[in-house]
Amino acid sequence: MSEQHQQPAQPEGAGRHTEAVSDFVERFASQLVDAGMPRMPSRVFACLLASDSGVLTSAELGERLQVSPAAVSGAVRYLSQVNMLSREREPGSRRDRYRVHSDQWYEALARRDNVLTRWEATLREGIDSLGTTSPAAHRIGETLAFFEFMQGELGGMMERWRNHRDRLRAGGQED
Repeated sequence: MSEQHQQPAQPEGAGRHTEAVSDFVERFASQLVDAGMPRMPSRVFACLLASDSGVLTSAELGERLQVSPAAVSGAVRYLSQVNMLSREREPGSRRDRYRVHSDQWYEALARRDNVLTRWEATLREGIDSLGTTSPAAHRIGETLAFFEFMQGELGGMMERWRNHRDRLRAGGQED
């Protein structure tokens, strides 16, 4: 594990170059956009990910990203719908805070299991409706086989990740 992860927690942003953090947020958000995520949700997600606490209010997000409250609102609505952040009430306030979790990618991928199951069922229906010998049914069958394969591998992969993550958290070495 790197020494940076072993240091005690510091105040938000301590020892950081604000411009470098902003550049990282924009660069990672751009890569998320390239992968198919909408632009503003990508920026909000990257901003939360880059914050020490992983929790920011709408006003803090707007200030850091230099965007309107409406832009933040639309982005957090999208991110909430796809379970990439959670909304919580700020204690003693009517303001909401938005949180990205440490296991964010694990959780997002684990939820894909349900999506894959639904896709598989729909693909089977498609094969049945097209007739099993048609070229389209063959193409859909290959897609179905791919998703079935991914579904079968996902459980083992997630277990290997949990074990790897636990070793990292314990300060252990990788295999």
